[in-house]
Amino acid sequence: MKVRMCCAGLRNLLQGLRFSAKYYSKHNLPQTMCPYSKSKPIKCCILDCSESTCTHRTAPPGSILPCRFFSCKEGTKVPSKRKQNTSRVTSDLLHKNLLKSEQENWNDISPTYKAVTKRIKGKLEELLNMYTRNSGSPRMRFGENVYFEENGCIFLAKADDVDEGNADILFSIEDLGFSDAFIQRIRISPDQSYMAISLKSENSEEATCIIMKLGNFPVVEKVIPSVFSFEWAANDVLYYTTQKNLKCQNVFMTTFTYQKHTKLVYTEQDARFFVDLYCTKDRRFLTINSNSKTTSEVWLVDCTHPFESPALVQARTPGVFYHIEHRKEQLYILTTYGEPAEYKLMKAPVACSGKDNWQLVYALEKKTKLVDFEMFSDDCIMFLKNAGHLYLNVISFVSHLVQSIQLPTWACEFELESHLEHTTSTCYFQLSSPVHPPKRFAYSFKENNLIEQAVQEVPIITNCHTTRLLAKSKDETLVPITVFHNKNSKELHRRPLLVHVYGAYGIDLNMSFKEEKLMLIEEGWILAYCHVRGGGEQGLSWHRDGCQRNKLKGLHDLRACIMLLHELGFSQPKHTALAAASAGGVLAGALCNTDPALIRAVVLQAPFVDVLNTMMKTHLPLTIEEQEEWGNPLEDEICMKYIKSYCPYQNIKPQCYPSVFITAYENDERTPLTGILQYVQKLRKAALDHASRKSKKVITSFIVPGNWIPNIILDVQANGSHCDSSWEHSLNEVARHLAFLSRELEEVCHPQHHSKPCK
Repeated sequence: MKVRMCCAGLRNLLQGLRFSAKYYSKHNLPQTMCPYSKSKPIKCCILDCSESTCTHRTAPPGSILPCRFFSCKEGTKVPSKRKQNTSRVTSDLLHKNLLKSEQENWNDISPTYKAVTKRIKGKLEELLNMYTRNSGSPRMRFGENVYFEENGCIFLAKADDVDEGNADILFSIEDLGFSDAFIQRIRISPDQSYMAISLKSENSEEATCIIMKLGNFPVVEKVIPSVFSFEWAANDVLYYTTQKNLKCQNVFMTTFTYQKHTKLVYTEQDARFFVDLYCTKDRRFLTINSNSKTTSEVWLVDCTHPFESPALVQARTPGVFYHIEHRKEQLYILTTYGEPAEYKLMKAPVACSGKDNWQLVYALEKKTKLVDFEMFSDDCIMFLKNAGHLYLNVISFVSHLVQSIQLPTWACEFELESHLEHTTSTCYFQLSSPVHPPKRFAYSFKENNLIEQAVQEVPIITNCHTTRLLAKSKDETLVPITVFHNKNSKELHRRPLLVHVYGAYGIDLNMSFKEEKLMLIEEGWILAYCHVRGGGEQGLSWHRDGCQRNKLKGLHDLRACIMLLHELGFSQPKHTALAAASAGGVLAGALCNTDPALIRAVVLQAPFVDVLNTMMKTHLPLTIEEQEEWGNPLEDEICMKYIKSYCPYQNIKPQCYPSVFITAYENDERTPLTGILQYVQKLRKAALDHASRKSKKVITSFIVPGNWIPNIILDVQANGSHCDSSWEHSLNEVARHLAFLSRELEEVCHPQHHSKPCK
């Protein structure tokens, strides 16, 4: 492969800068990224005034304000600085002591899992190498040029030569000595004269943006620290947002030719809102999107006049989301405005963009999830999910017809590939499932059909059966479950079952391909994904029914799902494990308190288990923003009591708990480590107290089954963060999780080995 590169001085520019990022929304995915490249972190989980009709605000939106300080509640006494400092020192000391205690405990117990972890890691490495070798990198085509990323390098090739291996290297992380960083996002300027790249490390939430001037010898033009999103408004005009303490509220514009300068163009003043950028598909407008968990507002930058002030589309209306696309002087608005409060496609003239002028184009069916949306010159495609099945709706702006196209029944996830040219006649995307590697498909607008691309040379599992079930929850609501198991497995009631749950923020369970899921199926495990309320699997109403004062509905859903699985013969409680990550830890931890007999083991990754105390601390970066999901216990006593009724930490009591393995990160800015440390200590004490009470009732020298003492293990990682871990660290995490589950369910996972029935 030819090499053409000149990055002199980049290493010096980057030394000392911190790298970053945050989970990107569907409209801010990288333009190109290889999801299976070893250079990319693979996060393995066993786991967002007045109304306006025809007028635009012409003055620059927002203003610069000093840092916001949160006042105490009315009537409360402000503690003295000395008391505050003393309290902080005491808290820090307690944190350090708890952390040291758990690290010592992990060092003592980790050798127990060493052999099993090594065996599992070896098998996972084989599978990872197998699928990494045979997986291609997503490509983005710009006229006759094709850009793609592999192994930390960005390549440029001609469309006719890309499959021949003739490509030029434009950028390489490894050559610059930043082995701990990875490419997170790429944007190419309209005339392909500049390329903007964001780099992030696994230990930070903030990214660094590198702007390179392309040509015969690419050179670094500028380095911008602490960047979240960025888009080209013109050939040499870049808009970007900055991130600090997980908040993104400022938008800047910078230019690279003639009078080079940088200026602030927008500041969001509401702490509940997060700002990011997006370019419409035809590149006519750059949109400044300010979103809270329930509401959004969009400002337009005309890319033909990038130096003019942004114009407001529609002032924020509580409870209304909207996103903007553009076609032929019409704004196409994806919005929840109107009844029912689900997504609809509407349109309005650019000159009169207020919601009074929005006209309905298409409305989604009931209980339908809008997963993604892509705009083209004469059509748009909606990627939808209904009752667990994926399908496409193709809306023609010429014939005004809507065509629905069913996708393969095995598909659970899809990833839309980047289409930089909106005039293209083909839409490319990839389909996958937890046990089915990505397969590339294309929809042809001209032929009006779905085309499966050339078969990849990767082994496809053929003996896996997929079952979709509906569990009846406490209030009679039907909750979807997706189940995978080996067709050759007999006596399913004796097989180990791994249940997955999330149920928050309107986010679907991650059901993309994971090599460890394939390994479990081959070893006879049953995998179940419970699509409980609070998630987004059945539209926005599904989320609303499981947030704030409806959180307990998600817990009822999870209980109903597991009970149905057992009733239908999918394993049994003593062979069942539960996996969750982040906010999924709320429901998993709550189930351990209310129904510990339903499961034998639990694996949690950076879990949110101390909801009440966290939501009482307004100094934490996400507390204000998160109130729309969990409520505000500081100002609402009913809310405080409700959170307390399900909060995992608050409801621990002496009883027989399942074994629990938790992975946490010292650098996690989203889930406070202190809360996890205190949760583990309290849970372990409750389990031991229960065992102690039971032991007093033992009248023989044998240990009775009810006296089983669970393993409560916390593995605190010095590296990694809430959103990202390196490839190696992620692999080790998964291997440790599976080793823990293997030992806890040893009798059923390895029936040839007989272990003691209790500890």
